[in-house]
Amino acid sequence: MTRRPALAVLALVAGCGGRSSQASQRFDGLQALAWVEHQVAAGPRVPNTAGHQTIGAWLEAELRRRADSVEVQAFDHVTASLDTLHLRNFIARFRPADPSRVLYVAHWDSRPTADLDPDPERRRLPVPGANDGASGVALLLGVADELRRAPPSVGVDLVFVDGEDYGSFDGEDALIGSRYFSRNLPPAYRPLFAVVWDMVGDRDQQFSQEGHSLERSPEVVERVWRTAEAIGLGRVFRARRGIPVMDDHIPLLEAGIRAIDVIDLDYAAWHTTADTPDKISPESLANVGRLALALVR
Repeated sequence: MTRRPALAVLALVAGCGGRSSQASQRFDGLQALAWVEHQVAAGPRVPNTAGHQTIGAWLEAELRRRADSVEVQAFDHVTASLDTLHLRNFIARFRPADPSRVLYVAHWDSRPTADLDPDPERRRLPVPGANDGASGVALLLGVADELRRAPPSVGVDLVFVDGEDYGSFDGEDALIGSRYFSRNLPPAYRPLFAVVWDMVGDRDQQFSQEGHSLERSPEVVERVWRTAEAIGLGRVFRARRGIPVMDDHIPLLEAGIRAIDVIDLDYAAWHTTADTPDKISPESLANVGRLALALVR
C-alpha cells in the first residue's frame, strides 16, 4: 500500500469515530487497576521465572475468552551473557478477516534489575513493574473487553510482547519481543497505524509527543492527540515535543509500520523497586482506555 491510500483510509477511520462516541467513553478503570495488582502479586514477570510463567498462562487464557483469534509466538533468545530466555508474544485479533487493521502493542514482562533505584543496595532487585509493563497490559485487556461487547469499525490486533525490559537498550537484549514480532509479520501486513502503550497508569498522568514518533509518524501523532482533545483529554495529552525514547515502536518503524509511542516518562518510580500498584490510578487507566477505543470506532 502506498502512503497516500493509507492516509486516505486513516482519514476515513478518523471520520467514523464520532458515530460511536458514547461507546468509546466506556472503560472500567477499577477493573484495569485490579489487573495491574494481579500481575504484580504474581511476582516479577522476568523471563524464566515462576511469575513470568504464571502471568503468561493467565494472559493467554484471558485473551482466548475475549478475542476472535489468539496466536502465541513462542521463541528463545540467547543473551549477550549466553543465557537462553524462553519468551512468548501474544497476538489477539478482532475482525481478523478485515484487511484494514489497527495495531496496539504493550509489553508484559518486567525488568530484572532496579537499576535506577535511589538505594544502591536495591538495584539488583527486580522491578515490580506496576506502571512499566502491567499498566499497558491492563489497558489492552480492558480494550479487549469492550471490543468483545461492541466490535470495532476496523480490524484490531492487540500484541503483548515479551522481553522488552530485560537488558540494556543499546543492545539486542531489550525490545526482544517487538523485534521478533517485526521480523515475523504476516505476509503483506501493513496496519493503518500502530500505537505502543507504555507506562500509561501514573496518577500524575501527562503525555508529550515522543520524539521518534513525531519525526517518523507525525500523522499518527496528530490523529491520536486530536482524538484525545475531542474526548476531553487535552489536559493530559499536551501537544508538545517530548524526548526520543527507545521503545517497542522502533522495531515496528524499522519494519515499515506507521507506529508511535504513547509513554509518560515523568515517573519517579521508573526502573525502581517503588514501581508498585499504589502509584497507579484507575482514572488514568480509564483515560487511555477511552482514547484507545475512540481510535478504532
